[in-house]
Amino acid sequence: MSIRISKEACVGCLACTRVCPGSLIKEKDGKAFIKYDRDCWGCASCVKECGFGAIDFYLGADMGGNGTVMNVSEHGDLLLWKVTRPDGTVRIIEVNGKNSNKY
Repeated sequence: MSIRISKEACVGCLACTRVCPGSLIKEKDGKAFIKYDRDCWGCASCVKECGFGAIDFYLGADMGGNGTVMNVSEHGDLLLWKVTRPDGTVRIIEVNGKNSNKY
């Protein structure tokens, strides 16, 4: 599993750099970047922390991925988990942030 950080979508908050357990995400020119995508541990901490949809997480084949990517964006209290398949189909899963840790 791996990630890709979109330079265009990154707003430079660098929240992802603080949660990466391997300290693999760095700052360059005010934006987050990872030097070697393949070094990613696959924990998805950065994806969950990025509220701007700037980090794509490649789902592994063992999870039905085969080229599927996922990212997260925030809209008020809603977290939108966007899953894009290789054929272009998109599925959005809405999670209410107020209730996400309730259970």
